[in-house]
Amino acid sequence: MIEEDWNAEIGDEALLRSLEKVSLLERPNDPSSVFSPSVDSFDTDEFVNTQHQPVSSFGRGRNFAAKGFQEGNGEDALPQNRGFKGFGQGFHERNAVDGASTQNRGFKGFRGGFGQGFQEGNGEDALPQNRGFKGFRGGFGQGTKGGQGDIPQSGTPSSRERGTLTDGAGPKVTYVPPPPPDDEEAIFARYQTGMNFDKYDENVVEVSGLDPPAALMSFADTNMCHTLTVNIAKAGYSKPTPVQKYSIPIILAGRDLMACAQTGSGKTAAFLVPVVAQMMRDGVTASSFKEQQEPECIITAPTRELVNQIFLEARKFVYGTCIRPVVIYGGTQTDYSIRQVKQGCNILCATPGRLLDIIGRGKIGLHNVKYLVLDEADRMLDMGFGADMKKLVSFPDMPQKDKRQTLMFSATFPEEVQRLAGEFLKTDFLFVVVGHVGGACSDVQQNILQVSQYFKRDKLIEILHSIGNERTLVFVDTKKKADFIACFLCQENIPATSIHGDREQREREIALRDFRSGKCPVLVATSVAARGLDIESVQHVINFDLPSTIEEYVHRIGRTGRCGNTGKAVGFFDNNSDGHLAQPLIKVLSDAQQEVPVWLTEIAFESEGGRLPVHTQKNYRGRGSVNAGEVRMECSAREIESWD
Repeated sequence: MIEEDWNAEIGDEALLRSLEKVSLLERPNDPSSVFSPSVDSFDTDEFVNTQHQPVSSFGRGRNFAAKGFQEGNGEDALPQNRGFKGFGQGFHERNAVDGASTQNRGFKGFRGGFGQGFQEGNGEDALPQNRGFKGFRGGFGQGTKGGQGDIPQSGTPSSRERGTLTDGAGPKVTYVPPPPPDDEEAIFARYQTGMNFDKYDENVVEVSGLDPPAALMSFADTNMCHTLTVNIAKAGYSKPTPVQKYSIPIILAGRDLMACAQTGSGKTAAFLVPVVAQMMRDGVTASSFKEQQEPECIITAPTRELVNQIFLEARKFVYGTCIRPVVIYGGTQTDYSIRQVKQGCNILCATPGRLLDIIGRGKIGLHNVKYLVLDEADRMLDMGFGADMKKLVSFPDMPQKDKRQTLMFSATFPEEVQRLAGEFLKTDFLFVVVGHVGGACSDVQQNILQVSQYFKRDKLIEILHSIGNERTLVFVDTKKKADFIACFLCQENIPATSIHGDREQREREIALRDFRSGKCPVLVATSVAARGLDIESVQHVINFDLPSTIEEYVHRIGRTGRCGNTGKAVGFFDNNSDGHLAQPLIKVLSDAQQEVPVWLTEIAFESEGGRLPVHTQKNYRGRGSVNAGEVRMECSAREIESWD
């Protein structure tokens, strides 16, 4: 996942010191922020230089009448922007000095919810007028003017959370999410497993480490209490998947665990079920309305949507017990998070930024933590959140690793991350690998197409028209492009919305709700939606822009083909920007028994200096040294740009 989206997840509390880079329109003095609808405006960097004048169309052969699009960049400039007629009424950004003024009429008439306006200016005595993004359905926000909105601004993370302003900026976050339904039917709502569910048992499972306990053949084989057994059945778990068969008895035995299994194979239940079972066996402390709560279990994950999904799953297993799960994440009012925690907290699901913020306020005590769970552990330990995780385990009242049980789960575990994991785990931890480390789900039919940047929009429209209203997730590499492609699709009469790190939390939740309900069957997303999200009936994933790492590719296409269902994934491969992915893509395709295009093999051959790519098998060199075909990818500038 790329940095500009990760900033919003870490955002409100921890890593916002870098957020001057990622306002909706970026820094006005940054040439990359100039957004032009010309034919050549969607190259890899998405934007053209300020000197380029727009040409007649947004997409090849698609005239959006970019009438009056201009940028004011000079002294005493008085531009008026009437915008993209038909596409909207204008997009404008200025770099103004000494009295420059602008009028911006906004994107008008789009479905999908861009809200009521955004204004950014840079210059003395600037007099902006902004009419905003007007008339969108789906909630892209109510916009900002002069910095008054829920866009991250300068100031310390804690001052932003409290709404106090430092350095002259910093809005107060006031959003309070609606409570989830608490009736039994809603709590246990689920979708059906697919026809390939039983094929999970065909995966080879390897357990590295000393004296692993025997695998679990059925949920009835454990000594779990009757209430939990009933809840497991109500939640639709008829038999354990391979990752559950091996992880549950390991956790019940009190061992630390690192588990790697394909996307959609039940990893969340693999750690929730045994943790809840042990908490019910040992008893929990009733602590309602204590000033400082002392949870027994902390579960952390990289995105707000994922921690909320884990919380909703936890509610199923603790139903009818005295165990109280709580979820807290950024983009919501801090006082609301504190109120939720103070009502009682045994299982705390949290994003790292908000977690550290609440701990720093003295509302969470750590000395009673028995279970620390890192979901999407490779992301939690890399440059995105590694410092936060080290800070978490370094608090004086956090039990040392030999006094707590630490659990890590992900579909990908690069070798360097495995080494980092050893700092958090006991020396006798076990490593469970289901199938190939970092392998893609075989239920996803993968198709890699050779498409240059200039033809991607045409190919996207062609594919979406051919599949009709089937639920489709489209991944792009930047937040601006996510909004732009969503608008473009709406102009093509394809209902679409977008999700990325710059959207307010309310807007992100509305976008997901519209996507889940089918109101907007197309969701355009950055990598903020690549991990963990479990949305029913996502039939297609389209990588409009391929990610910079093969691990991210595996997670993206894993949004379809979940829980035994089948899905399709299409990737647009541009020779100019994606050549580094050719060899690892061949390995992922081969491991998943997918067809490898001849042209892709040729590109990999050329990129390797005339050497055919070698599809090495997994090289098990002892615990903690498994790597996906020894493929190591460096983070490119494009990936760094859009991490969340």
